[in-house]
Amino acid sequence: MTPQEYVEEVLSLVERIPAGKVMSYGAIADALADRSGRNSARRVGTILAQHGGAVPWHRVVTSAGRLPPGNELEARRRLLSDGVPLAGDHVDMSRAAWTPGPG
Repeated sequence: MTPQEYVEEVLSLVERIPAGKVMSYGAIADALADRSGRNSARRVGTILAQHGGAVPWHRVVTSAGRLPPGNELEARRRLLSDGVPLAGDHVDMSRAAWTPGPG
């Protein structure tokens, strides 16, 4: 998979995260690792920062449920609108984490 194809795969996966659910940067990297040979949560974050404006970027958080750095207020507003359960200033990952199905 080329670097551009990896960008497209990341954005495609983020688009599939349903309202009310989230994925972590690392979970996205892990879900795509088998097909790309890449496995970097940091790379996923960079892709979203550079290309993620048209996808639901707010549904991607840290593995601990922390909101996207630098965009916490907007992400919180959007997540609450989506119905994502929060625990203080973090997403309740035990209730909101989503894993994509095959395909």
